[in-house]
Amino acid sequence: MWDVIKDWVFNIIHFFYDFCGDWGLAIIVVTVIFRVLISPLMHKQTKSSYQMQKVQPLMQEIQRKYADDPQRQQEEMQKLYAEAKFNPLAGCLPMLLQMPIFIALFQVLSEMGSRTQGTTYEFYNLVPSLVMRPSEAFSMGFGTFVPYLILMVVFAAATFLPMILMQMGNKDNPQRKQTMIMAAVMSVFMLWISWGSPAGVLLFWGASSLIGIAQQQISMRIMKRRDAEAAETIEVKPIEVDVTRKVKKPRPTKKDTGKKR
Repeated sequence: MWDVIKDWVFNIIHFFYDFCGDWGLAIIVVTVIFRVLISPLMHKQTKSSYQMQKVQPLMQEIQRKYADDPQRQQEEMQKLYAEAKFNPLAGCLPMLLQMPIFIALFQVLSEMGSRTQGTTYEFYNLVPSLVMRPSEAFSMGFGTFVPYLILMVVFAAATFLPMILMQMGNKDNPQRKQTMIMAAVMSVFMLWISWGSPAGVLLFWGASSLIGIAQQQISMRIMKRRDAEAAETIEVKPIEVDVTRKVKKPRPTKKDTGKKR
């Protein structure tokens, strides 16, 4: 089954290679198509993170109030998630969907020499070989290593840049510092992974992450605009006061007074 997935990934890349004549451009085209397909999930992920920021003070209040009662704390958290329509797992789905493609592409590029013959795997004149690893390029001299170093930095930084951008817009969050430290540590870990990864994998993941950042920023602007419009509507809407007026009885006229006499 896994071999079928790898063949499927290779055939798609090879299909676009036949059109553009460049392996790197073919990988980028496949990446763009993939990101377009999962864009609804990316929007849900960004929406979930945005909702998380909005309910963060309430979550902290629940944690403080029910610190000695974990069961009640969990129940209140679930109620809060339901009211805010927040799904903690929504942010993990796009990442999980990319992992099989990441692993398959890693193995396909490692086996590229046996899959195709008589071709170079360069990305125009920018990257000499997409099947070469940065560790191999480093042994050939710094000039050869530079484009691989750039791919490594993009691969590591772009992976966690969305998390950093999200925290920059949430300055009042007390967990902001911890999140930034975790992002920095994970970026270093990704640099270590990229050291032994084929350049084509770094190109795919880096391009995918950069497109994801653009998608995130667009979604954030849409949601912030909607919140601003909703707040403006509430402020501008006139206050309706339900006042029940007493019905006044008609005053007696002179004719009516004369009749009584």
